[in-house]
Amino acid sequence: MAYFDAASTEPPHPSARDALIEALGSAWADPARLYGMARRSRMLLDRARADVAAELGARPDEVFFTTSGTQAVQLGLLGVFRARRRAGRHVVVSRVEHSSVLHAARAAEAEGGEVTEVGVSRTGRVDPAEFAAALRPDTAVACLQSANHEVGTVQPVEEVAAACREAGVPLLVDAAQTIGRAPLPGGWSALAGSAHKWGGPAGVGVLAVRKGTRWRSPLPEDERGYGRVPGFENVAGAAAAAAALRARAAEMAAESARLSALVDRIRAEIPARVPDVEVQGDPVHRLPHLVTFSCLYVNGEALLTELDREGFQVSSGSSCTASTLQPSHVLEAMGVITHGNVRVSLPRGTPAEAVERFLDVVPGVVGRLRESMRGSGVSG
Repeated sequence: MAYFDAASTEPPHPSARDALIEALGSAWADPARLYGMARRSRMLLDRARADVAAELGARPDEVFFTTSGTQAVQLGLLGVFRARRRAGRHVVVSRVEHSSVLHAARAAEAEGGEVTEVGVSRTGRVDPAEFAAALRPDTAVACLQSANHEVGTVQPVEEVAAACREAGVPLLVDAAQTIGRAPLPGGWSALAGSAHKWGGPAGVGVLAVRKGTRWRSPLPEDERGYGRVPGFENVAGAAAAAAALRARAAEMAAESARLSALVDRIRAEIPARVPDVEVQGDPVHRLPHLVTFSCLYVNGEALLTELDREGFQVSSGSSCTASTLQPSHVLEAMGVITHGNVRVSLPRGTPAEAVERFLDVVPGVVGRLRESMRGSGVSG
Protein backbone atom coordinates (compact mmCIF):
# COMPACT_ATOMS: atom_id res chain seq x y z
CA MET A 1 0.00 0.00 0.00
CA ALA A 2 1.21 3.51 -0.83
CA TYR A 3 -0.07 6.29 1.42
CA PHE A 4 -0.36 9.47 -0.65
CA ASP A 5 -2.54 11.64 1.64
CA ALA A 6 -0.02 13.57 3.72
CA ALA A 7 -1.96 16.80 3.25
CA SER A 8 -4.73 15.27 5.37
CA THR A 9 -2.34 13.90 7.97
CA GLU A 10 1.35 13.05 7.87
CA PRO A 11 2.36 9.63 9.27
CA PRO A 12 3.77 10.04 12.80
CA HIS A 13 7.44 10.93 12.79
CA PRO A 14 9.60 8.47 14.79
CA SER A 15 10.80 11.39 16.90
CA ALA A 16 7.19 12.17 17.83
CA ARG A 17 6.48 8.60 18.87
CA ASP A 18 9.59 8.47 21.06
CA ALA A 19 8.84 11.82 22.68
CA LEU A 20 5.21 10.91 23.29
CA ILE A 21 6.01 7.62 24.99
CA GLU A 22 8.68 9.23 27.16
CA ALA A 23 6.43 12.11 28.19
CA LEU A 24 3.53 9.81 29.03
CA GLY A 25 5.80 8.03 31.47
CA SER A 26 7.55 11.00 33.04
CA ALA A 27 5.46 14.16 32.56
CA TRP A 28 1.86 13.23 33.31
CA ALA A 29 1.58 15.30 36.51
CA ASP A 30 -0.29 18.62 36.63
CA PRO A 31 2.07 21.33 35.30
CA ALA A 32 0.23 23.95 37.37
CA ARG A 33 1.35 22.43 40.71
CA LEU A 34 4.55 23.08 42.63
CA TYR A 35 5.86 19.65 43.59
CA GLY A 36 8.71 17.95 41.77
CA MET A 37 6.77 15.81 39.29
CA ALA A 38 4.61 18.79 38.37
CA ARG A 39 7.65 20.97 37.83
CA ARG A 40 9.00 18.29 35.47
CA SER A 41 5.80 18.53 33.44
CA ARG A 42 6.00 22.31 33.38
CA MET A 43 9.60 22.24 32.23
CA LEU A 44 8.75 19.86 29.39
CA LEU A 45 5.77 21.99 28.33
CA ASP A 46 7.84 25.18 28.39
CA ARG A 47 10.62 23.50 26.41
CA ALA A 48 8.13 22.33 23.79
CA ARG A 49 6.74 25.86 23.48
CA ALA A 50 10.24 27.32 23.10
CA ASP A 51 11.20 24.74 20.47
CA VAL A 52 8.07 25.35 18.41
CA ALA A 53 8.49 29.11 18.74
CA ALA A 54 12.05 28.87 17.43
CA GLU A 55 10.87 27.01 14.32
CA LEU A 56 8.07 29.54 13.73
CA GLY A 57 10.37 32.53 14.17
CA ALA A 58 8.45 33.68 17.24
CA ARG A 59 9.04 34.26 20.94
CA PRO A 60 8.00 31.52 23.37
CA ASP A 61 5.51 33.83 25.07
CA GLU A 62 3.86 34.45 21.68
CA VAL A 63 3.08 30.75 21.18
CA PHE A 64 0.48 28.53 22.82
CA PHE A 65 -0.92 25.08 22.17
CA THR A 66 -4.53 24.41 21.22
CA THR A 67 -6.55 21.24 20.80
CA SER A 68 -6.35 21.30 16.98
CA GLY A 69 -5.40 23.39 13.99
CA THR A 70 -9.07 24.24 13.54
CA GLN A 71 -9.26 25.63 17.07
CA ALA A 72 -6.05 27.59 16.48
CA VAL A 73 -7.62 29.24 13.41
CA GLN A 74 -10.86 29.96 15.24
CA LEU A 75 -9.09 31.45 18.26
CA GLY A 76 -6.79 33.47 16.02
CA LEU A 77 -9.44 35.01 13.79
CA LEU A 78 -12.17 35.53 16.38
CA GLY A 79 -9.68 36.65 19.03
CA VAL A 80 -8.35 39.45 16.85
CA PHE A 81 -11.83 40.30 15.57
CA ARG A 82 -13.24 40.75 19.08
CA ALA A 83 -10.21 42.64 20.37
CA ARG A 84 -10.45 45.15 17.50
CA ARG A 85 -14.18 45.82 17.47
CA ARG A 86 -13.59 49.51 18.03
CA ALA A 87 -11.49 49.60 14.86
CA GLY A 88 -14.26 47.92 12.88
CA ARG A 89 -16.03 44.67 12.16
CA HIS A 90 -14.88 43.99 8.63
CA VAL A 91 -13.05 40.71 7.85
CA VAL A 92 -11.08 39.94 4.67
CA VAL A 93 -10.29 36.37 3.61
CA SER A 94 -9.39 34.67 0.36
CA ARG A 95 -12.04 32.60 -1.36
CA VAL A 96 -9.86 29.47 -1.18
CA GLU A 97 -9.21 29.42 2.56
CA HIS A 98 -9.68 26.21 4.51
CA SER A 99 -13.23 25.65 5.72
CA SER A 100 -12.12 26.31 9.30
CA VAL A 101 -11.23 29.89 8.32
CA LEU A 102 -14.45 30.42 6.38
CA HIS A 103 -16.55 29.05 9.24
CA ALA A 104 -14.75 31.36 11.71
CA ALA A 105 -15.40 34.29 9.38
CA ARG A 106 -19.08 33.35 9.28
CA ALA A 107 -19.09 33.31 13.09
CA ALA A 108 -17.70 36.85 13.04
CA GLU A 109 -20.41 37.78 10.56
CA ALA A 110 -23.05 36.40 12.95
CA GLU A 111 -21.66 38.78 15.60
CA GLY A 112 -22.30 41.78 13.38
CA GLY A 113 -19.26 41.54 11.15
CA GLU A 114 -18.99 41.88 7.38
CA VAL A 115 -16.87 39.47 5.32
CA THR A 116 -15.14 40.17 2.01
CA GLU A 117 -13.82 37.17 0.06
CA VAL A 118 -10.98 37.91 -2.35
CA GLY A 119 -10.90 35.80 -5.52
CA VAL A 120 -7.97 33.91 -6.99
CA SER A 121 -6.47 33.18 -10.40
CA ARG A 122 -7.00 29.92 -12.26
CA THR A 123 -3.90 28.57 -10.47
CA GLY A 124 -5.44 29.39 -7.08
CA ARG A 125 -3.17 32.33 -6.27
CA VAL A 126 -4.32 35.59 -4.74
CA ASP A 127 -3.43 38.88 -6.43
CA PRO A 128 -1.76 41.00 -3.68
CA ALA A 129 -3.14 44.20 -5.23
CA GLU A 130 -6.68 42.83 -5.19
CA PHE A 131 -6.29 41.72 -1.58
CA ALA A 132 -4.92 45.15 -0.63
CA ALA A 133 -7.87 46.83 -2.36
CA ALA A 134 -10.27 44.84 -0.17
CA LEU A 135 -8.81 46.31 3.04
CA ARG A 136 -10.80 49.19 4.54
CA PRO A 137 -10.42 51.59 7.47
CA ASP A 138 -12.88 49.42 9.41
CA THR A 139 -11.14 46.09 8.66
CA ALA A 140 -10.55 44.30 11.95
CA VAL A 141 -8.58 41.30 10.66
CA ALA A 142 -7.46 39.70 7.40
CA CYS A 143 -6.60 36.06 6.80
CA LEU A 144 -4.55 34.40 4.07
CA GLN A 145 -3.30 30.81 3.96
CA SER A 146 0.40 30.21 3.41
CA ALA A 147 -0.42 27.53 0.83
CA ASN A 148 -3.61 25.91 -0.38
CA HIS A 149 -4.58 22.57 1.11
CA GLU A 150 -6.21 21.22 -2.07
CA VAL A 151 -3.96 22.28 -4.95
CA GLY A 152 -0.71 23.25 -3.19
CA THR A 153 -0.48 26.81 -4.50
CA VAL A 154 1.74 29.00 -2.31
CA GLN A 155 0.22 32.41 -1.61
CA PRO A 156 2.03 35.78 -1.74
CA VAL A 157 1.81 36.21 2.02
CA GLU A 158 4.67 38.67 2.42
CA GLU A 159 3.28 41.06 -0.21
CA VAL A 160 -0.17 40.86 1.38
CA ALA A 161 1.37 41.31 4.83
CA ALA A 162 3.07 44.51 3.67
CA ALA A 163 -0.29 45.87 2.47
CA CYS A 164 -1.93 44.89 5.76
CA ARG A 165 0.83 46.53 7.74
CA GLU A 166 0.43 49.77 5.77
CA ALA A 167 -3.33 49.67 6.39
CA GLY A 168 -2.88 48.87 10.09
CA VAL A 169 -4.69 45.52 9.76
CA PRO A 170 -3.46 42.36 11.56
CA LEU A 171 -2.91 39.39 9.23
CA LEU A 172 -3.67 35.84 10.38
CA VAL A 173 -1.85 33.17 8.35
CA ASP A 174 -3.14 29.60 8.26
CA ALA A 175 0.19 27.81 7.83
CA ALA A 176 -1.08 24.27 8.43
CA GLN A 177 0.19 22.96 5.09
CA THR A 178 3.55 24.76 5.22
CA ILE A 179 4.97 24.27 8.72
CA GLY A 180 7.68 21.61 8.58
CA ARG A 181 7.56 21.41 4.77
CA ALA A 182 8.73 24.80 3.46
CA PRO A 183 10.15 28.06 4.82
CA LEU A 184 7.50 30.17 6.53
CA PRO A 185 6.67 33.62 5.17
CA GLY A 186 7.25 36.69 7.32
CA GLY A 187 5.06 39.66 8.14
CA TRP A 188 2.22 37.85 9.89
CA SER A 189 0.51 39.08 13.04
CA ALA A 190 -0.90 35.68 14.01
CA LEU A 191 -0.17 32.21 12.64
CA ALA A 192 -1.94 28.87 13.06
CA GLY A 193 -0.81 25.30 12.48
CA SER A 194 -1.66 21.68 13.20
CA ALA A 195 0.84 19.15 14.57
CA HIS A 196 -0.49 16.10 12.74
CA LYS A 197 0.25 17.85 9.44
CA TRP A 198 4.01 17.78 10.18
CA GLY A 199 4.17 14.31 11.76
CA GLY A 200 3.18 15.17 15.30
CA PRO A 201 0.14 13.79 17.13
CA ALA A 202 -3.44 14.64 16.28
CA GLY A 203 -5.20 16.81 18.84
CA VAL A 204 -2.43 19.41 19.06
CA GLY A 205 -2.63 22.77 17.32
CA VAL A 206 -0.42 25.83 17.56
CA LEU A 207 -1.34 29.51 17.56
CA ALA A 208 1.24 32.29 17.61
CA VAL A 209 0.19 35.88 18.24
CA ARG A 210 2.82 38.59 17.87
CA LYS A 211 3.37 40.99 20.73
CA GLY A 212 1.60 44.22 19.94
CA THR A 213 -1.26 42.47 18.14
CA ARG A 214 -4.53 43.06 19.92
CA TRP A 215 -6.11 39.71 20.74
CA ARG A 216 -8.66 38.51 23.26
CA SER A 217 -9.69 34.90 23.66
CA PRO A 218 -13.26 34.28 22.49
CA LEU A 219 -13.49 31.42 25.00
CA PRO A 220 -14.53 31.76 28.66
CA GLU A 221 -11.70 32.74 30.99
CA ASP A 222 -9.69 30.00 32.64
CA GLU A 223 -6.71 30.04 34.96
CA ARG A 224 -4.88 27.59 32.73
CA GLY A 225 -3.24 28.12 29.36
CA TYR A 226 -2.14 31.65 30.26
CA GLY A 227 -5.77 32.66 29.93
CA ARG A 228 -5.81 31.70 26.28
CA VAL A 229 -6.82 28.03 25.95
CA PRO A 230 -8.80 26.61 28.88
CA GLY A 231 -8.29 23.15 30.31
CA PHE A 232 -5.54 20.78 31.39
CA GLU A 233 -2.54 21.09 29.09
CA ASN A 234 -1.64 18.16 26.82
CA VAL A 235 2.00 18.03 27.89
CA ALA A 236 2.84 14.78 26.12
CA GLY A 237 1.18 15.92 22.91
CA ALA A 238 3.04 19.23 22.98
CA ALA A 239 6.36 17.45 23.56
CA ALA A 240 5.72 15.07 20.67
CA ALA A 241 4.65 17.92 18.39
CA ALA A 242 7.82 19.85 19.17
CA ALA A 243 10.03 16.80 18.64
CA ALA A 244 8.46 16.11 15.26
CA LEU A 245 8.84 19.73 14.18
CA ARG A 246 12.50 19.84 15.18
CA ALA A 247 13.14 16.66 13.20
CA ARG A 248 11.21 17.89 10.17
CA ALA A 249 13.11 21.18 10.20
CA ALA A 250 16.41 19.29 10.10
CA GLU A 251 15.23 17.17 7.16
CA MET A 252 13.26 19.82 5.32
CA ALA A 253 15.70 21.09 2.71
CA ALA A 254 16.80 17.69 1.39
CA GLU A 255 13.45 15.90 1.68
CA SER A 256 11.43 18.75 0.20
CA ALA A 257 13.72 18.88 -2.82
CA ARG A 258 13.41 15.12 -3.31
CA LEU A 259 9.61 15.11 -3.02
CA SER A 260 9.35 18.16 -5.28
CA ALA A 261 11.16 16.26 -8.03
CA LEU A 262 8.68 13.38 -7.68
CA VAL A 263 5.77 15.82 -7.87
CA ASP A 264 7.28 17.39 -10.99
CA ARG A 265 7.28 13.94 -12.56
CA ILE A 266 3.62 13.39 -11.71
CA ARG A 267 2.70 16.83 -13.07
CA ALA A 268 4.44 16.04 -16.36
CA GLU A 269 3.54 12.37 -16.82
CA ILE A 270 -0.14 12.21 -15.87
CA PRO A 271 -1.37 14.50 -18.71
CA ALA A 272 1.09 12.82 -21.08
CA ARG A 273 -0.25 9.34 -20.29
CA VAL A 274 -3.94 10.11 -19.69
CA PRO A 275 -6.00 12.15 -22.17
CA ASP A 276 -8.43 14.85 -21.02
CA VAL A 277 -6.67 15.60 -17.74
CA GLU A 278 -6.18 18.98 -16.10
CA VAL A 279 -3.31 19.42 -13.61
CA GLN A 280 -4.27 22.12 -11.14
CA GLY A 281 -2.42 24.60 -8.96
CA ASP A 282 0.52 26.87 -9.64
CA PRO A 283 3.39 24.94 -11.31
CA VAL A 284 6.05 27.20 -9.76
CA HIS A 285 4.63 28.70 -6.56
CA ARG A 286 3.65 25.39 -4.98
CA LEU A 287 4.20 23.09 -2.05
CA PRO A 288 6.92 20.48 -2.62
CA HIS A 289 4.82 17.41 -1.88
CA LEU A 290 1.36 18.04 -3.35
CA VAL A 291 -0.18 17.78 -6.80
CA THR A 292 -3.83 17.72 -7.86
CA PHE A 293 -5.33 16.70 -11.19
CA SER A 294 -8.84 16.22 -12.56
CA CYS A 295 -9.95 13.65 -15.12
CA LEU A 296 -12.83 14.43 -17.44
CA TYR A 297 -15.58 11.83 -17.88
CA VAL A 298 -14.73 10.07 -14.61
CA ASN A 299 -16.63 9.94 -11.32
CA GLY A 300 -14.25 11.15 -8.62
CA GLU A 301 -15.49 8.84 -5.90
CA ALA A 302 -15.18 5.81 -8.19
CA LEU A 303 -11.67 6.89 -9.17
CA LEU A 304 -10.52 7.09 -5.56
CA THR A 305 -12.09 3.71 -4.79
CA GLU A 306 -10.35 2.02 -7.72
CA LEU A 307 -6.99 3.58 -6.85
CA ASP A 308 -7.44 2.30 -3.30
CA ARG A 309 -7.99 -1.20 -4.67
CA GLU A 310 -4.75 -0.81 -6.60
CA GLY A 311 -2.94 0.06 -3.39
CA PHE A 312 -2.89 3.87 -3.51
CA GLN A 313 -4.47 5.86 -0.71
CA VAL A 314 -5.21 9.30 -2.12
CA SER A 315 -7.86 11.93 -1.50
CA SER A 316 -9.86 14.37 -3.57
CA GLY A 317 -10.20 18.11 -3.56
CA SER A 318 -13.74 17.56 -4.72
CA SER A 319 -16.39 16.66 -2.18
CA CYS A 320 -19.00 15.96 -4.85
CA THR A 321 -20.28 12.73 -3.32
CA ALA A 322 -23.65 11.20 -2.69
CA SER A 323 -23.65 12.65 0.84
CA THR A 324 -23.04 16.32 -0.03
CA LEU A 325 -23.45 16.76 -3.80
CA GLN A 326 -21.30 19.87 -3.36
CA PRO A 327 -18.11 20.47 -5.36
CA SER A 328 -14.98 21.84 -3.74
CA HIS A 329 -15.22 25.56 -2.98
CA VAL A 330 -11.50 25.86 -3.83
CA LEU A 331 -11.83 24.35 -7.29
CA GLU A 332 -14.97 26.37 -7.96
CA ALA A 333 -13.19 29.59 -6.98
CA MET A 334 -10.36 28.72 -9.37
CA GLY A 335 -12.78 28.03 -12.21
CA VAL A 336 -11.31 24.59 -12.94
CA ILE A 337 -12.77 21.10 -13.32
CA THR A 338 -14.43 20.08 -10.07
CA HIS A 339 -15.08 16.39 -10.76
CA GLY A 340 -12.82 13.39 -11.30
CA ASN A 341 -10.38 15.07 -8.92
CA VAL A 342 -7.35 13.38 -7.31
CA ARG A 343 -5.06 14.99 -4.74
CA VAL A 344 -1.70 13.29 -4.31
CA SER A 345 0.32 14.46 -1.30
CA LEU A 346 3.54 12.58 -0.62
CA PRO A 347 4.68 11.95 2.96
CA ARG A 348 8.32 12.01 4.00
CA GLY A 349 10.22 8.97 2.81
CA THR A 350 7.99 8.24 -0.20
CA PRO A 351 10.08 6.02 -2.51
CA ALA A 352 10.41 6.93 -6.17
CA GLU A 353 9.32 3.38 -7.05
CA ALA A 354 5.89 3.99 -5.51
CA VAL A 355 5.41 7.08 -7.68
CA GLU A 356 6.44 5.18 -10.80
CA ARG A 357 3.94 2.43 -10.05
CA PHE A 358 1.25 5.08 -9.53
CA LEU A 359 2.03 6.55 -12.94
CA ASP A 360 1.75 3.08 -14.47
CA VAL A 361 -1.57 2.31 -12.77
CA VAL A 362 -3.53 5.54 -13.27
CA PRO A 363 -4.00 5.32 -17.07
CA GLY A 364 -5.56 1.86 -16.84
CA VAL A 365 -7.85 2.82 -13.97
CA VAL A 366 -9.09 5.95 -15.72
CA GLY A 367 -9.55 4.08 -18.99
CA ARG A 368 -11.63 1.34 -17.36
CA LEU A 369 -13.84 3.86 -15.56
CA ARG A 370 -14.42 5.90 -18.70
CA GLU A 371 -15.35 2.77 -20.64
CA SER A 372 -17.71 1.72 -17.89
CA MET A 373 -19.36 5.15 -17.78
CA ARG A 374 -19.74 5.23 -21.55
CA GLY A 375 -21.37 1.83 -21.43
CA SER A 376 -23.81 2.93 -18.75
CA GLY A 377 -24.50 6.31 -20.32
CA VAL A 378 -23.44 8.13 -17.12
CA SER A 379 -21.28 11.27 -17.22
CA GLY A 380 -18.72 12.27 -14.59
